[in-house]
Order: sequence, then structure tokens, then C-alpha cells
Amino acid sequence: MQELTAFGPDFPFSYEDWISHPAGLGTLPKDVLGAPVAIIGAGAAGVIAAYELMKLGLRPVVYESSQFGGRLRSQSFEGTDGVVAELGGMRFPVSSRGFYHYVDLVGCESRPFPNPLTPAAGSTVIELEGERHFARSLDDLPEGFHQIAQAYDEALRSQAAFPDLQAAVRAKDVAAIKAIWDPLVKDWDERTFYDFVAHSEAFQKLDFSHREIFGQVGFGTGGWDSDFPNSMLEILRVNLLGLDDDQRYIVGGVETVLHRLWNAAPACAHWPEGTTLASLHGGATRSRATALSRAGEMIRLRDQWGNEDDYAAVLATCQTHLLTTAIETEEDLFDQKMWMALDRTRYMQAAKTFVMVDRPFWNDIDPETGEPLMSMTLTDRLTRGTYFFDNGPDRPGVICLSYAWMSDALKVLPLSAERRVELSLQALGKIYPGVDIASHIRGQPICVSWEADENFLGAFKGALPGHYRYNHRIYGHFMQQGMAASQRGVFLAGDGVSWTPAWVEGAVQTSLNAVWGIMTHLGGRSPEENPGPGDLYPERGPIKLAD
Repeated sequence: MQELTAFGPDFPFSYEDWISHPAGLGTLPKDVLGAPVAIIGAGAAGVIAAYELMKLGLRPVVYESSQFGGRLRSQSFEGTDGVVAELGGMRFPVSSRGFYHYVDLVGCESRPFPNPLTPAAGSTVIELEGERHFARSLDDLPEGFHQIAQAYDEALRSQAAFPDLQAAVRAKDVAAIKAIWDPLVKDWDERTFYDFVAHSEAFQKLDFSHREIFGQVGFGTGGWDSDFPNSMLEILRVNLLGLDDDQRYIVGGVETVLHRLWNAAPACAHWPEGTTLASLHGGATRSRATALSRAGEMIRLRDQWGNEDDYAAVLATCQTHLLTTAIETEEDLFDQKMWMALDRTRYMQAAKTFVMVDRPFWNDIDPETGEPLMSMTLTDRLTRGTYFFDNGPDRPGVICLSYAWMSDALKVLPLSAERRVELSLQALGKIYPGVDIASHIRGQPICVSWEADENFLGAFKGALPGHYRYNHRIYGHFMQQGMAASQRGVFLAGDGVSWTPAWVEGAVQTSLNAVWGIMTHLGGRSPEENPGPGDLYPERGPIKLAD
């Protein structure tokens, strides 16, 4: 069977092939080599775009408002080396071939993520409405769970031609993908995930309790009830591209990938051997970007200290609503339909609570049950999802006590880290009575609520029904040839600009779209033997729905 990659479905383009082609991404006119271009945000999209633009011979100037890494944020526990809490992205499906191109390029190691019912987790406990189930695989769970899995598979098959569509994605058959996907866009843009599930023939044969369990436990990585209000198109993409399957984590923290890219010295046009992003920046990014305006044919960017510089192009990788709340953006830089799309982009809440423990004690066997003391845990209690990270028997372990979204994340928003830990321990104490988790905790807990961070105001996009048109405008904004001159030169990237929010592959792909856009904006072009995304966009681009 052919390898499943994140090929489409909205825009079927092989980004991993484009960036690994020996002909390179393209060339620029000699008179623009060394020209500075600004990049707002040092997350995955910003750093990858900066790396590729440097290779093309431009001088990327990265502005970062707070912490390097964006939502690939790995925070080390105090006094440790490589014992981290992954506050943002923490699990990366192997179908994300664009992302893994850079992981492999910088020599980072990945290992299977301890998701529920996977060998990496070892064992899983599902506790709903006070009833506890221990399992090492789906086969160990009661029949009702099997019925739910079968019903969802049948819903995908009957309502979305799923097997044929995924086979087309595997084969990278553009015509076949679009023949199936484009009609689905028209049919499903205005319908929710819950509608897809509840009104499928397969689920209508089951009780409400089955849908309730599906929402709490879901498929793959856990419960999906937080996504029930979202457009079904987003969930279809996750299933179709294998984003919720076969996931891995980056040893030592995913932020390491970006730090290594920052310090990597690839062969570059224009720049001397040994040039790195770090060397071009004197070792540090610029400060927070606070204003964007037109300055003739250039874009003027002001930072938080009042410094102003003019750039031939600016790439904004921040959350789109920061262009109206945190960055004073001249209105004429986007047309009004784009402003509507930027402002209507809806971001979901997410909260995580981590603690470091003295050792991976959860692997100890309970002599009475013969089971591990604790297991990867899915529950309807406050914690929702609890994950265990084993760094070896002689090293501290890490427990993600709670990973919750939307209303569950809001329940802990005003609480201190210590209080969040207390509530998590109380919930887990009901599931694992007699296990003294607190006695193993070392150091201070690490927590995050992305909606409370002024530089994000939310974790990741969650498109509502009817939002496809907005995403279409934002995603295709890198194709600027037909725009008014006053609107050219500002580009957008990030997973929230992509069709696959919450997944780093979306950040990678949109950053590469922007690289192509900036290159062509400055008079460059991709080689004929390696056409870029913009070269194929007119024939393969996403279907446009009438306004």
C-alpha cells in the first residue's frame, strides 16, 4: 500500500517533493539578492519560511513578540536536561512529510507517542460515568466501543466515499481526489461534525449513549465532543490525511527542531558558506511587531520600541486576529473581504497541566490486579486526557495530568498552576484510589492556557459551518498577481491559515506557499522541473464556493 501523506485534499500538492528536489525551490534576480524581508513570528511557519528564504538569497528579519517556538513550545522543568513539557504541539503524525523533512534535516529523533490503546501507551484506562475499563487494545474493551468504531467507519464510507478518497490521496491522484472532494465541500461546508455523526444511518441504529461515548472517547487520540460544533470538513481532513493516526513525539522537545534550523548552515544563494539565520540576526530575533503600513512599493514595519524599517515583503505568521488587536495594520493592505475572513477566523481554547515526577512509577505493577498502577487515561472528569512520558527508569518522568479543550479548558482558566494540579489529582484519585501521585511530584508544575496568552488569544483554529469561504480567501492570499498593487507584499502563513488547523503540517505547507509567493513577488521563479505551489495553483487550487 502506498504511503499516506498530507497530500491535499483541497490543494493536492506534494510539498515534501518540492522542498527535497535537487533543482531547488527557485532563483531570484541578482538585484534583489540580500534584500531584507520581514517575518512576524518565530514559530514553525516563521522559522521554516525564514530558512528557505535565506537559502534563496534573501535576508529574513524575524520579529518575535515573546517566546521563540510559537506553539511548538517545549518548556524544560527547572534543573533538568531534556525533561520537557510540550505546551503546544506534542504529537506529530507520520503523514506530515513536510514537517518530517525538517526533523530529519536537523537530525532530531522521534518516538511513538503514547496515545490511547497504542503499544506506546502500554495500557489505557477509560472511565466514563464512574465505570472503569482497562485495556491494552480495542479488543479489550466492551462490545459498545466496537460498535462505535464500526459505526464511525461506516459513516465515513457511506457519507464521504472515504475508502476511495483516501486511496486517491495515497496515490496522489489529483483528478480522483478533486472528483470526490470538491462535491463534498459543497455538501458538507455548512454541516457540523455532530450532524455527520448523529444523522448517519450507522449511528441512528445505536443509542444516544453511543454518541455520548464517542464524544468523550472519540477515535485515535481521545474525545472529540469539543469539535462537535465544527465544520465536518475539518474532521474529514483529519481522518483522510491520517493526522490522528501513527503519531510520534520529538525527543528532547519539538522546539529543538526550530532551534536547530535557526542555527543550521545550508548552501545558500548569495550568502557565504556558514551563514545561518542566527548569524544574520546577530543571534537574536527582533522585538514585537506593532504596526504595518504601506510606504510606496515597500511595507513599513514598526516594532514595540518605535523602530521602523521598510521591507519589500512581510510575512505574518501570527494568529490572524492579532492583525486587528495587537498590530496596527493599515486597512488598505487587505481588501474588505479579506478583513472579514481574518476577523471571523475562530480559535479554540486549550489547557494543559504538567508535572515532573521522580521516576515512571506508573509502570509499577499492582500485585492485586496485575495491572500497571496507572495508565493513559480518558475520562469525563475534569482531566479529560492524562498522558505519561517515560524518559527511562533512572530519569524523571513527566505526566500531562490534564489536556482539555473549549469549555473544559475554560473551567481552569483563572486558576493557579498549583490549584490546577490539586483538581487533577482529586479527579485521578477517584479513578486510581490508593495511588499517591503527589508523593512522586518534583519541582514546580507547568501549565498553559493559550487563550490567556496575549500573543495568541487561542490555541488553534476551529472552523464553524460556513467558514470554508473565509479559509479559501486566507489560504489563497499568497497568489497575489491579480491583486491591487496596494494589497501586494503582505503574506500570511501558519496552521490557522491552512486547511488543517492544530497540525504543524498546515504551518509548514502555508509557509512554503508564502515562500513561493515572496519569491515571485520579487521577480523570482521556480525551475520548470520543480514547479512550486503557485505554479500549479490555477489548475489544482481549492474549489471556490459562490458568495
